[in-house]
Amino acid sequence: MTDIIKEILKRLPEDKVSDAGFEGANIVLYTKSKSFFLDNEGLIKGIVEELKKRVELRPDPAITMPPEEAKQLIASIIPESAGVDSIVFDQQRSRVIIEAEKPGLAIGKQGIVLRDIREKTLWVPQVRRKPAIRSKLIENIRGVIYQNSEYRRKFLNKIGHRIYDGWLREKKNEWIRLTYLGGGRQVGRSCLFLQTPESRVLLDCGVNVAAQDSEGYPYLDAPEFDLKELDAVVLSHAHLDHCGFIPYLYKYGFRGPVYCTRPTRDISALLLLDYLKIMRGERAKEPIFEADDIKEMVKHTVCLEYEEVTDITPDIRTTFYNSGHIIGGAMVHLHVGNGLHNILYTGDIKYARTNLLDATVTSFPRLETLLMESTYGGHDNVLPPLREAEKQLIAKVNETVKNGGKVLFPVLGSGRAQEVMLILHNAIQAGQLEKVPVVIDGMVWDITAIHTAYPEFLNTRVRRMIFHRDHNPFCSDIFRRIGSQKERMQIIEETGPCIVLATSGMLVGGPSVEYFRHLCENPKNALLFVSYQAEGSLGARIIRGVREVTMSSGSGQELLKINMEVLVIEGLSGHCDRQQLLNFAYRCNPRPKRIMVNHGEQSRCLDLASSLHKIHRVETSAPRNLECVRLR
Repeated sequence: MTDIIKEILKRLPEDKVSDAGFEGANIVLYTKSKSFFLDNEGLIKGIVEELKKRVELRPDPAITMPPEEAKQLIASIIPESAGVDSIVFDQQRSRVIIEAEKPGLAIGKQGIVLRDIREKTLWVPQVRRKPAIRSKLIENIRGVIYQNSEYRRKFLNKIGHRIYDGWLREKKNEWIRLTYLGGGRQVGRSCLFLQTPESRVLLDCGVNVAAQDSEGYPYLDAPEFDLKELDAVVLSHAHLDHCGFIPYLYKYGFRGPVYCTRPTRDISALLLLDYLKIMRGERAKEPIFEADDIKEMVKHTVCLEYEEVTDITPDIRTTFYNSGHIIGGAMVHLHVGNGLHNILYTGDIKYARTNLLDATVTSFPRLETLLMESTYGGHDNVLPPLREAEKQLIAKVNETVKNGGKVLFPVLGSGRAQEVMLILHNAIQAGQLEKVPVVIDGMVWDITAIHTAYPEFLNTRVRRMIFHRDHNPFCSDIFRRIGSQKERMQIIEETGPCIVLATSGMLVGGPSVEYFRHLCENPKNALLFVSYQAEGSLGARIIRGVREVTMSSGSGQELLKINMEVLVIEGLSGHCDRQQLLNFAYRCNPRPKRIMVNHGEQSRCLDLASSLHKIHRVETSAPRNLECVRLR
């Protein structure tokens, strides 16, 4: 593979290709010939079929129509009914990104509109759906990509050379080693370090938001880990216990790729900015990274689709599969060596269909080692059916509202928040719930906007509703966005009965803590937990029965009595319960030869590993942090 571009060029006319390079594992060719760009007579298709690699032909930037002219022409070609919102030119890569309210009309029947744009402007058009909910933060994140177009082209080319230009290290023998730098017999700071003779890859790199100081961070001081040798980070999903430490890597010089889905890129950046704000403000401590480090992370992301196969190092190929956990959440399949070993890292999974997402998949090309979560893997972790949980939630909200109280849902910004929004919207539509304001505070609104930007990652029912603007549940008039402390206090002090969805989900920072402080002493109010509460968090302490808490305030320390009703709604979790975990392992095709259990409290990890061994008669283990396991 060291001369793959030379091999491709041999198969093409000498005078037709002006430049050739890599975009990650993909090969991109540029031509100054208009006729060759528009019709290469199947030469490129033949190369793709022969080499089994993605090869794309683009016009050389020198022959593309000037952007201002092209913008006017594109606007005249696309039907006005498509609702074009923006046209952005990626000049270094000869691409034009068109955001439209109705992408189908912008593409045209059988792609006729896009072909017209290509022929008349010589730009490569890409159409994206305009988010139904506008978010300045999302626009800023995407702006980082567009503004660094030249850098990105060089960066992606560098990745390709790393993949194709041979081995950096001497290949004496073949082995695979996995070290738990976090997430071993605990929930939080998930970070697994995969090594081969050639490659060094991190699977997630998160924080434990409920822990104190360094206890919440991965063990990057482990002797086998060297940041200078790290090839890539593969990010399963956007929750902070999986992504919260990645900007720290960039702070100290890492400039390699982070592989993830598009929703994961956007949501992780938003949550990291919020985490930075909490570190600076409410926790009053020195942040472990800065906003510029988050920006560097975004600059270096390489986004993949589900079931898109791509090389990430010379001897590791990865494929993402829907995890069913949150939008864009992925299970990571790793094909190591030339058929040497196949690993599936589940990240967090949900093996059941929810209001928002389809269930995780269970069929894979090959599988020898399964690395699976165990958040609810204990023998007593049996959750009620989703419909029962919904009925319980609706009944408690109805009761509280009729008594004149307020309902507080501390929610994870991504996943549980949108699930609860759908339940409330559907209940009000069906007349099961009185129509009261549903207040959205914290990062929930911006992350909900991302859900409307990527409906293809949601289940069929929600996707169809988002495609029809008038039926989009997230745009319902029952939802009220809160954007300032003044508005927040109006809700607390003046508004009558209402429902509040606010981050963070564990009451460890963010506006949910502010609402809790003001609402907790009124017995008419209710506190409903719908997501996992990590050990050490305020949420976990309240669930255990604590009814007096001391909290910091402007005047010092304040003792608060918790008189509001506290209820845990089981069954809405984005994680599998014990039976779903067992079912997932049973349904995996092919069956793994080894199962390693992580991302769970110690007793739950050990319990699940023991049960899986008894049921499947395969080797199982629950590694501790800093434990190193040789897979081959």
